Amino acid sequence: MEFKPYPDIVWQPTEELIANSQIQKFINAAGVSDYDELLIKADADPEWFWNAAIKFLDIKFYQDYDRVMDQSKGIEWTEWCVGGKTNLVLNCLDKHKGTDVWHKPFIHHETEAGKKSSFTYAELDEKVSQLTEGLRSLGLGKGDAVGLYMPMIPEVTVAFLAIIKMGGVVIPLFSGFGPEPIIVRLNDGQAKAVITVDGTSRRSNIVKLKPTIDEARKSIPSLQHVVVFNHMGLEPTMQTGDIDWQTLTENMPISSETEVMNTEDPMMLIYTSGTTGMPKGTVQTHCGFMIKAMFDLHVMSELTANDRLLWMSDMGWVVGPLEIMGTSFVGATLIMGEGAPNYPEAGRIWRLLQEYKVSWLGFAPTIARIFMSQPEESVSQYDFSSLKTVLTTGEPWNPDAWLWFFDKICNKRVPIINLTGGTEIGCGILGCTVARPLKPCCFNTQLPGMGADILDEQGQSIEDGKVGELALRNSSIGLTRGLWNNPERYLDSYWRTVPGVWVHGDWAVKDDHGMWYVLGRSDDTLKIAGKRTGPAEIEGPLLATGKIVEAAVIGVPDDIGGSAVVCVCVPKEGYLEEELTQELIDAVVNEMGKSYKPKQIVFVADLPKTRTMKIMRRVVRALLLGTEPGDLSSMVNPESIDFIKQKKLK
Repeated sequence: MEFKPYPDIVWQPTEELIANSQIQKFINAAGVSDYDELLIKADADPEWFWNAAIKFLDIKFYQDYDRVMDQSKGIEWTEWCVGGKTNLVLNCLDKHKGTDVWHKPFIHHETEAGKKSSFTYAELDEKVSQLTEGLRSLGLGKGDAVGLYMPMIPEVTVAFLAIIKMGGVVIPLFSGFGPEPIIVRLNDGQAKAVITVDGTSRRSNIVKLKPTIDEARKSIPSLQHVVVFNHMGLEPTMQTGDIDWQTLTENMPISSETEVMNTEDPMMLIYTSGTTGMPKGTVQTHCGFMIKAMFDLHVMSELTANDRLLWMSDMGWVVGPLEIMGTSFVGATLIMGEGAPNYPEAGRIWRLLQEYKVSWLGFAPTIARIFMSQPEESVSQYDFSSLKTVLTTGEPWNPDAWLWFFDKICNKRVPIINLTGGTEIGCGILGCTVARPLKPCCFNTQLPGMGADILDEQGQSIEDGKVGELALRNSSIGLTRGLWNNPERYLDSYWRTVPGVWVHGDWAVKDDHGMWYVLGRSDDTLKIAGKRTGPAEIEGPLLATGKIVEAAVIGVPDDIGGSAVVCVCVPKEGYLEEELTQELIDAVVNEMGKSYKPKQIVFVADLPKTRTMKIMRRVVRALLLGTEPGDLSSMVNPESIDFIKQKKLK
């Protein structure tokens, strides 16, 4: 597979920025000379690295660990912080008592209708304590799994922390789920309770969540309690085992003991969808998720107590828990916008950024491409001077979108911290640091201690400039502790392709500047004229025409070449499909060569996406070929399916 990186470095850190950065502070504390030495030593000695990370992050323990890691059961089953006792809430809330953080705002929230609310860390602690004691009064406690089926409202932060504070296991659920995916996840996790709301607003439509739980619970025998927060005033029907949040918490104490947990006790089961089979239940522990994610967010991505964080997401994706934990761990302020980033006004996310003086912004490349198609004034009217850091994740960038975002939002001043990893990783494999320059779409570093590598088909390290499978040669403190109740599937999914090596399922490449690029999922790969090609390579020329909003390139069977390219595109308003077809074909041929000439251009109104805004190419392909699309529970826009089904391949 060939890859042509963008040739130019477009951002350089200043010496002052490097000197004052979190990564430089860590380098100094770890006793290494520079960032390059840190990478080498961390990969060679991950036990040393993670111990240094724990000390720098000042992780609080009720009982200190005996050793950082134990691989006596094999690299696949590495245990971490052995013998230690802690709780995520000890580190995200309890430690702030008596500090300057305690009376600063933890959250500012705004509904789609513009209703605002906020509370401090001290008020958060009271709310968390009351809900914790309320849950305990229901007979819930240490080790009990509790589903979280809520939109992004302030109470979701309370519920998340309360479940963990009592020693429970959180099962986050996408707020757009129907009954079936809820049934699958809560049955797999043997949930005893679920916390939900009456409803939420999506693009001014009232979406009722409680009736969905009512339907699902009929098929979840372990479910004993449903806690309902009255968010919209809808007065939902209450059934046996239901209890109103207000009723549950109103007479509870405003102070509560945090449960002492073993470091390796499960803290969260978060499910990730695959192309086949049921979703995979990844297991995050009290020490693992916190330490890995906070190194990536605080040290690598420069999230500090002085920041105001905006990252519009959902609890059903790992970003929801990440933003709650990340904000509270460092003592920052969370800006939460309930609903969509472009509704009720087209530039809602930019207005939130300006109004709340956001300094740290989380963003998905797909959203950037959506805003690129809108009139320039929908972005240019806003002030982005408060921005310090932008973190992007979710899917590969294309250069046009990256450069647009870097120009219009970052003002060529703010670095784009690109991050890739996943739910199974606990955060990132590749990322960026302000200690190094940036090229469009790049990851300017592997994350320390991971042993990141790129492998050929024989499982051997591949030379720079060639595309291969992204892999980890080290275990990592943030890796899932297996898959819930399914150790064999865990080994089959990640460890058995190359024995003793974690194979992640992404195509990646490293250029001659030492910068990394992820080209998409390996199961999305096309094989054209005998060459493996990532869809992003072909989508780039399509998007570069400036006449389409989104594209999904798939490979379909072909009698002559074995496989042919089909481009599924969402055109911008005002462009006629019949006039665009040849232009798009020519764009691909001119950039990629005649071998990649599209067999067909298919125009659609929308592309199926996950809640993380990743385009679901496997679903597009299955729909056009008339085959089974697999698990659709993570899809955020199921209405896109029927339209694609109507399309025919030539």
